[in-house]
Amino acid sequence: MAKAFEDSKMAEKFESVQFSHQTIRRRVVAMGEQVENSMLRLVKKSSYFSLCLDESTDQSDVSQLLIFVRTTFEDFTSKEELFDICPLYGTTKGKDVYEALKKTVDRIGGFNKCSAIATDGAPSMTGKKTGLVGLLRENGITCPTIHCIIHQGALCGKSVKQDQVFQTVIKIINMIRGGNRSLLHRQLRQFLVDTEAEYGDLLMYNHVRWLSAGKCMERFFAIRKEIPPFLNKYVSSDTTELEEKFQDPEFLRQLAFITDLTNHLNSLNLSLQRRNQTVSDLVGIMNGFRNKLNVFKHALKKNNLTHFPSFLKLAEEPNSEKNIDFSCCSSQIQQVIYEFNTRFKDIESLKSSVLLYNNPLGASIEDQPPDLQLELCDLQADMFLITRQEKGLEFFKLLSKEKFPNLRDFGLKMTSMFGSTYICESAFSYMKYIKNPNRSNLTDSTLRHLMRLSTTELAMDISSLVDEADRPQSSH
Repeated sequence: MAKAFEDSKMAEKFESVQFSHQTIRRRVVAMGEQVENSMLRLVKKSSYFSLCLDESTDQSDVSQLLIFVRTTFEDFTSKEELFDICPLYGTTKGKDVYEALKKTVDRIGGFNKCSAIATDGAPSMTGKKTGLVGLLRENGITCPTIHCIIHQGALCGKSVKQDQVFQTVIKIINMIRGGNRSLLHRQLRQFLVDTEAEYGDLLMYNHVRWLSAGKCMERFFAIRKEIPPFLNKYVSSDTTELEEKFQDPEFLRQLAFITDLTNHLNSLNLSLQRRNQTVSDLVGIMNGFRNKLNVFKHALKKNNLTHFPSFLKLAEEPNSEKNIDFSCCSSQIQQVIYEFNTRFKDIESLKSSVLLYNNPLGASIEDQPPDLQLELCDLQADMFLITRQEKGLEFFKLLSKEKFPNLRDFGLKMTSMFGSTYICESAFSYMKYIKNPNRSNLTDSTLRHLMRLSTTELAMDISSLVDEADRPQSSH
């Protein structure tokens, strides 16, 4: 109205007027419901869908179960959306998770089109008797259950974190930064500035955060020369034993090894942390890293430090011992390889399906399910298809529904599978900011709508929301 009368100053004042909290809530609810209805239509329309779920405690100590759905359609396009967020006010046992999941999935007709369910490694999820997995099997739900590949990869570095050198590093960091040590922390930062160190501070270690160990070790190794004089000058307790460790070649060698290995594990973790990755993509990345571990092992046996930059820095230092033998660390690489082989046994059950999905032209026909064998015979003899360069998802898009119905159906099912709970983990980061200490009394309904809006990739039709509003000009 002000603009109509060419009163620009008044128009600016109107634009700065804040909406009432009731108006904001109504609009959040309207947009959230529109996204939810769009999501439900997509799930019902999809050829297959998979689920991933994870549970965490919010600001007000309520356990929140996040359920995401990945839908795949006949044209092989996929969508990942928040299915539901279920507050668990009582216990968080397997039966509680199962009941919440079943209630949610029953809204779209049950588990008939569900291709897989991805969970974290909590006993309430993976337990074969009273956990979610066991209860699913007990109730006749036979779709594959996948333990989050990212979680398993993070757990494979557990032996490194139990190493005595790693524990010593954490002890020193906690001595300087842990608890009520603000003065010591300030002194450290000033000391590092005065000595022109590579970094200006140490990082605290958090065992819950996937990347914490690698980042913490990288920072500590970079300022390892500044740590002993600081301990000697500023720490009141006797730190002689700790200072002497920095003169021990074996301690420094192990420090460098853990730094490099945890950084390699961080690189793996980051490559797995993306939305819209299929289980085939994640298995490929993980198998690639397992191959790298074998390269690391054989290289260290020959004292080849190409893949270990911290080892190289240590070997090139003027005061270091000549001809340091790093080959003994190859046995520790073997321990990590053993952990990967042990933890990823459930992924091995998908190996045949992943190989077929990635390269159906090169797959062994005898190793495939009977319902796919005859179609594979025709596929591998098709003169048009054998000349194509596409792989995986792009190849299955080429298949005729009339000639290769079972193979096409197999491709749709594999495309729909979640391989990790990364999308849940990233959503918990959103929840931390949405339900913060200043908004800890959000209702379950409002939190659900806000979470849906913060994670959705669906476009909202604002025009239809305006047209459908009963009182679009409501002021309170």
